Amino acid sequence: VGFAVAGIHAAMLLRKPNAVFHRRALGLALPVGCVAACLQLVSGDIAAKQVAENQPIKLAAMEGHWETERGAPLRVLGWPDEADEVTRWSIDLPKGLSFLAFGDFDAEVRGLKEFPREERPPVAVVHVAFQVMVMCGTAMLGVAALAGWLKIRRRVLAEVRWFLKMVVVASPLGFIAIEAGWVVTEVGRQPWVVQDILRTADAVTPMPHLAVPFVTFSLLYLVLGVTVVV
Repeated sequence: VGFAVAGIHAAMLLRKPNAVFHRRALGLALPVGCVAACLQLVSGDIAAKQVAENQPIKLAAMEGHWETERGAPLRVLGWPDEADEVTRWSIDLPKGLSFLAFGDFDAEVRGLKEFPREERPPVAVVHVAFQVMVMCGTAMLGVAALAGWLKIRRRVLAEVRWFLKMVVVASPLGFIAIEAGWVVTEVGRQPWVVQDILRTADAVTPMPHLAVPFVTFSLLYLVLGVTVVV
């Protein structure tokens, strides 16, 4: 939210560089976004370690990790091939996953092959969503680092046009990261509603005639969305 608000005021400053209101608003919103981006490293690390301990199959899907091994690599990008049980075209950082998940470069990380196929989530969806989330977070962290560097050099952020353009581009990244993270959470726990206890297929309640309210609510939110934008 900090980056989204900062992006709005950065866009206005590109149009009206001397607007005092937008200068002050940028000075409030951008620090909030930058500090939150830095703290996200801490909360993300805590969450990842909890997933590693309690939902090893979700961790394996997030990373496209197929083989159980010690010193497991951290995979950047790549596309999981579920038929051949391999992640193609990834950049592997040696022992990175073991360290990030357990704080030990030689820790054992369970792979997807250790679990039956019917208990695995859609690996490609989870892996790609996780990569999108991480890339958005990294980009915002980069903007925060640039902001700090410019402040150290005693530059006025509201007057650095290339930086303002960067803030505008970064403005939706927090929301994209949230949605991608939600995909990781919800798709990554499939096929379970309650891990190892209740399957989604057994929990879903049949409910006919949902087309009318679905279309009605969709149209309502479409009208509200257009109204907000206008």
